Amino acid sequence: MAFEFITQPIFGAVDFVFLPLINMFGPMIGVFLISAIVAFFITLANKLLVDQDRLQFLQKEMKGFQQEMMAAQKSGDPKAMAEVQKKQAEFMDLQKEMMTNSFKPMIVTMIPILFIYWWMSAEPAISKLVIELPSFVFYVLLVPLFHMFYHQSPGVPYMAIEWLGWYILCSFGMSLLFRKFMGLKTGNI
Repeated sequence: MAFEFITQPIFGAVDFVFLPLINMFGPMIGVFLISAIVAFFITLANKLLVDQDRLQFLQKEMKGFQQEMMAAQKSGDPKAMAEVQKKQAEFMDLQKEMMTNSFKPMIVTMIPILFIYWWMSAEPAISKLVIELPSFVFYVLLVPLFHMFYHQSPGVPYMAIEWLGWYILCSFGMSLLFRKFMGLKTGNI
């Protein structure tokens, strides 16, 4: 491997932190705990790096501008359209500020998370994890949609998810829980 001098110490650290969880609780609960830990740190990064009040203000401003623009388009009034076009530069600045604020946590968390995913895909106990779901759960969680984008390994039953699907389900649920617990504001645009 070309980057072995970089990956070995990182994988060693990830082994030290997460392998005991896999050995103690098994791969299914271990992946759940790893996803919970990662979701917690992503949510914490959002809480610490993003000014939630400013983000909510920007979202309201953008929503108001979008409504004003739609009303001007529906009315067909050239005066209203000219007024909206004058405000478009201001709207673009607000949009840029909002995107910059939203990317701060991603910049901080992306590389460590990619190494954790890489480690999980290489760890035999995790990479071979297959969870068969009852049909009701399979369809309620919209797993067939997931299968459209992420094809299963050969030999895995149709009504099952592999480690990545399980990780995504757990991570999504835990992220919602942590966002609520930490009082993060959600975007309603």
